Amino acid sequence: MKTILENELCQVSINHFGAEISSFILKQEKLEYIWQGDSTFWGRHAPVLFPFVGRLKDDTYSYQGQSYPMSQHGFARDKEFTLESYDKESAVFLLASNEETNQVYPFDFELRLNYRLIGQELTVGYDVRTDSEEMYFSIGGHPAFNVPLTKETSFEDYYIHFAPSKSRFLLPLKGAYVDLKEKTLAQTNTSIQLNRHLFEKDAMILETIGENSFSILCDKTEHSVSLSYNDFPYVGIWTKYPDEAPFICIEPWLGIADTTEASGNIEDKLGINRITPGEVFRQSYTIKIN
Repeated sequence: MKTILENELCQVSINHFGAEISSFILKQEKLEYIWQGDSTFWGRHAPVLFPFVGRLKDDTYSYQGQSYPMSQHGFARDKEFTLESYDKESAVFLLASNEETNQVYPFDFELRLNYRLIGQELTVGYDVRTDSEEMYFSIGGHPAFNVPLTKETSFEDYYIHFAPSKSRFLLPLKGAYVDLKEKTLAQTNTSIQLNRHLFEKDAMILETIGENSFSILCDKTEHSVSLSYNDFPYVGIWTKYPDEAPFICIEPWLGIADTTEASGNIEDKLGINRITPGEVFRQSYTIKIN
């Protein structure tokens, strides 16, 4: 089942399964910006990552002396959400804990995804709440954008522009895990031209502070897409390698994969968030298309 948000400029489709954006169209040009999920490369569009971002060591974590299994990026992307409220330009989707989720994640929670379309901008909001006990979690986005956007351009014609224009720390992966010993500065004080070899070691993971915007641009077309946010500590930039996959993901993260030195204890996990009973965690990012 899908819910449609629409105004005179744009149309957005959101799947109830995973509460995942599956389409973002600029109506006058009939131009689709969201990757359409060809399983030849990658079968998803823009999954929500919850209650973990990235991979855990041995796909396992521990809490209060007990171990729990958890696959990469958590389970929310593979759950049916309930449409809680809707109008023509906004919708709220709910996923609540249940007996099944408690088997792998021993916290009672309510996760809401809030979507609001204004002009050519779509804001994606996260609300996380618990009423039982303190809760540890990560959450993040994984939207994939069509690159190239137009038929007359190629993947290598595009570049990523970073705002503000400054260097950011790069957190390299060793296998599936973050290798903090190899942390280095990335030259994000200038634009980076896209090429396949950027992703030989999987995602480019950057530390981010404050307001950030990442734009996918091309000098051969006026069409572009940008993703912006405030106070997400990490962003992942990814496409499937070595396949010539025609998309780029820009992934705002409130959490990160385990480090190579991780203990496996959820309380000690790098980038983990904690809320107390009755507290609501809120954060959002915005996608703008041109």
